[in-house]
Amino acid sequence: MLQTYQNILVPVDGSYEAELAFKKAVSVAKRNGENSSIHLVHVVDTRAFQNISSFDTAMVEEVTATAKKTIEGYIKEAKESGIKNVDYSIEYGAPKVVIAKDLPQEKDIDLIMIGATGLNAVERVLVGSVTEYVTRNSKCDVLVVRTDLENKPALSKEQRAAQEND
Repeated sequence: MLQTYQNILVPVDGSYEAELAFKKAVSVAKRNGENSSIHLVHVVDTRAFQNISSFDTAMVEEVTATAKKTIEGYIKEAKESGIKNVDYSIEYGAPKVVIAKDLPQEKDIDLIMIGATGLNAVERVLVGSVTEYVTRNSKCDVLVVRTDLENKPALSKEQRAAQEND
């Protein structure tokens, strides 16, 4: 019997890698039947605002509005692809914990599809990788997306820029 996933969590942050994860999640949901659902999440890392001396709620509101606009585009694309059950949330806190532990338990998630990070080795040592944390600490299956829908390696920033200029 084939494994089916009914509740897929896709963290999105506006990055190319997150977009690849979203596209693959749509493909997986379509293959797993009409009862499959996709839950998109954007986590606003509130720790990033703690060191700003002139903390302004307008900054958080701007980040939230940008995230909502991005997510609404994904929802439209998912529905146009035939996914009936798609929703989203914008959460506040530590992305690692929200994605790996809080939402999977709250939403009964059985698969997290997350983009591979573009962090270099030094950045990983200093701030850690959300993707790495999620793969190590999540109780459900995690698929780290490194390729496009044709299973070709994701384009680098330079390759994407060159492609846009053509």
